[in-house]
Amino acid sequence: MKIVRKTTLSIILLSALLSCKNEGKDTAENEKLNIVTTTTMITDLVKNIGGDLVEVNGLMGAGVDPHLYKASEGDVNKLYTADIIFYNGLHLEGKLVEVFEKMERTGKTQVALAESLDKSGLIGSDYFASNYDPHVWFNIEYFKQFAGEVTETLVEKDPKNASKYAENEAEYIQRLTQLETEVKAKIETLPKEKRILVTAHDAFNYFGKAYNFEVVGLQGLSTATEAGVQDVQRISQFIIDNNVKAIFVESSVPRRTIEALQQSVKSKGQDVKIGGSLYSDALGSARTEEGTYIGMFKHNVNTIINELK
Repeated sequence: MKIVRKTTLSIILLSALLSCKNEGKDTAENEKLNIVTTTTMITDLVKNIGGDLVEVNGLMGAGVDPHLYKASEGDVNKLYTADIIFYNGLHLEGKLVEVFEKMERTGKTQVALAESLDKSGLIGSDYFASNYDPHVWFNIEYFKQFAGEVTETLVEKDPKNASKYAENEAEYIQRLTQLETEVKAKIETLPKEKRILVTAHDAFNYFGKAYNFEVVGLQGLSTATEAGVQDVQRISQFIIDNNVKAIFVESSVPRRTIEALQQSVKSKGQDVKIGGSLYSDALGSARTEEGTYIGMFKHNVNTIINELK
């Protein structure tokens, strides 16, 4: 876990003055931890673990592509005033790296959740800046580890509420375990020869590895890389050769990308339908089932299985 700490003399003096003024009373007794998160998946996770004890400000909303996201002036202000910053890491938030580096120099507590994972289990890539596929949340076991990192950080920052954070984590882990059971049962209904997932970009490799799917993305791991004519031609031929019945758009990637692939297949005398939209780099709209990590995962699996059958 990457946590940066730096105590300055001014902070020590300020703390001493506040302590004297309040005659030993804990001024933060009723204050919530101010937490800033990047992706919607991490925002949902921290809300589940922190509950009513934290105030969570997510920088990215539904349908936002973290690969291309740039921090606004308001975002930078939120980051500087946060008690804790949680982000994915592995260069998912590529255009925010410079901002995070500046945060380190301020002594801000910031945690790159994916950086804590055992690298031997990660999927490598010669075409991505970190050399690892950053879409690790599509492995539920990895997301469970995210939950542990979040809990550890909250307890460290707010030890008096440690038992509540631990209780919230245990409950959420139980729900994730139930999700795993449901997902595996659903996927078992799809014959292995039909487990070919063609999407707009390479976000589902961890999903494919966990559930024995062959995953083909039109774009690379980062949506900053545009698909070329050769990519479209190559994958359209793959679809024909493997008799793939459906391909999928993604909520954070323009629909025209996958429509071009569909037209290429049709130009070669075969039809392939667009089987619906999957949530890849962002959850659905707030206050919807797909606006939660668990709801998003269920939606994706149901959409994939129903269309490929």
